[in-house]
Amino acid sequence: MNSQTDALLSVRNLVKNFELRASSGIRKTKRIVQAVAEVSFDVKVGQTLGLVGESGSGKTTVGRSILQLIQPTSGEVIFEGQDLTKMSFEQLREVRKQMQIVFQDPFASLDPKMTVGSSISEPLVVQGVSGNHEEKVAELLDLVGLASDHAKRFPHEFSGGQRQRVGIARALALDQKLIVLDEPVSALDVSIQAGVVNLFADLQKRLGMSYIFIAHDLSVVRHIADQVAVMYLGKIVEIGDKDAVYRNPTHPYTKALLSAVPLPDPKVERSRHRIMLEGDVPSPVNPPTGCRFRTRCWKATDLCASEEPQLVVRSAGQQSACHFPE
Repeated sequence: MNSQTDALLSVRNLVKNFELRASSGIRKTKRIVQAVAEVSFDVKVGQTLGLVGESGSGKTTVGRSILQLIQPTSGEVIFEGQDLTKMSFEQLREVRKQMQIVFQDPFASLDPKMTVGSSISEPLVVQGVSGNHEEKVAELLDLVGLASDHAKRFPHEFSGGQRQRVGIARALALDQKLIVLDEPVSALDVSIQAGVVNLFADLQKRLGMSYIFIAHDLSVVRHIADQVAVMYLGKIVEIGDKDAVYRNPTHPYTKALLSAVPLPDPKVERSRHRIMLEGDVPSPVNPPTGCRFRTRCWKATDLCASEEPQLVVRSAGQQSACHFPE
């Protein structure tokens, strides 16, 4: 993990619990779901952290907790030396000018009654930014590969890929330093995904912002991430430099995920061994004791059930939490 001194964002021991209430007759029960459990990582200036894992692993909750869209239960979210979790609403409002999110569904995240130009300029209006908003909107549309006259159209007049570009333009309206990309291409056709991912990479080179790229598809993350963090049931089980994690995964879960990524060479694809995980992800209401992955792991022993593994350095720039690493 990188030191805080060279990081734009440092997340330390982040925990998010949700309370579930259920009624049965006159009895009321309360259960706690730990969606995120002691998550820590850093994001450097101008770099991308890929946050990957199956549905329900806690990726989106981490992203929204960082932006304080939901309040973390405990832990620190340090952005440019300031802990966001300890800020007042007014302080947070000022810092939020530098942070933004791009949502998974571009159609649901845009108001169908507002023109594209109005949607893109809305952050400027909310934050009280003066100047020619129409000029800024035209500049942003050009930046994401759309024409300036698109500002007068409504979301339903665009394709899925174009709508996502509109969402990206809106996220860039205030020259943000950190953008959380929450499954930004999973709702798009495969033929469109590469163009949007390339756009993210190009914008990062030109503008220098940092990304947290949330995804379940490791093949997408591979093209844009500098670091990769693999989550399972609320915990990071492996984190490290992209090349180290992809070439030499040390956690069984990471190895299983990578084995499911299709390869472009048919001969290699047919000859390689694919790891098929049995069963479903356990409920976060009642996670397994010890290692949370043990109920689906082919290497699990009694030690895995009794003792929770901690993140341990396996090589330069790579850590994993496993008693029996690959």
